[in-house]
Amino acid sequence: MREIIRIEDVKKYYQVGNQEVRALDGVNLSIRQNEYVAIMGPSGSGKSTMMNILGCLDIPTSGEYILNGTNVSQMEDNELAEVRNKEIGFVFQSFNLLPRYNAIDNVALPLIYAGISKNERTQKAMTALKDVGLEERMEHRPNELSGGQRQRVALARALINTPSIILADEPTGNLDSKTSIDIMNLFEKIYKEGNTMIVVTHEEDIAKYARRIIRLRDGRIESDTINDHYTLA
Repeated sequence: MREIIRIEDVKKYYQVGNQEVRALDGVNLSIRQNEYVAIMGPSGSGKSTMMNILGCLDIPTSGEYILNGTNVSQMEDNELAEVRNKEIGFVFQSFNLLPRYNAIDNVALPLIYAGISKNERTQKAMTALKDVGLEERMEHRPNELSGGQRQRVALARALINTPSIILADEPTGNLDSKTSIDIMNLFEKIYKEGNTMIVVTHEEDIAKYARRIIRLRDGRIESDTINDHYTLA
């Protein structure tokens, strides 16, 4: 499989008062198409900074980030926004759904920026919602959905543009145990359909679903191992 992500000697430093904080301190990483990767680490390890850089929400202080053949390391904000919409499907702990919009309109949002017509947006959104098992709840707004259903809407939205990677940040953080298993089983299905999955989590039970586990500590990769004991869906 071809390489989707390559990070070379990436550093991210922040100035906090008189102190320089090294959130990432020389990270090298390669992720191939259709890998399922979990990124783990304790608080302060750099995993949130890593997620922001992988998701083109931030740029490194130094080093290179090649995403699907494009160097995005020092892009301007408007260029990064375009890359995000085309290349990355986000799934957040807090769902990030618009409360006034129903499920169809929430899922269709990325297609507006892609210049897709209203009718085509609606059809694509309905198909995506069926794929995540929400065909009966398409007209419902977020406050009319359970936590698990909201995360399914968020996942359908993440998939709508056929992105290069699905990037999930603590995707089960607001869900109970049973619903978490349902969502991770859905991630497994999406992975088996050929998608590249990256899950940022502090939960070992969630990381076990991944085929590869990267652990960060003090801004560096502490270990990068194949998970031979992944949880079967």
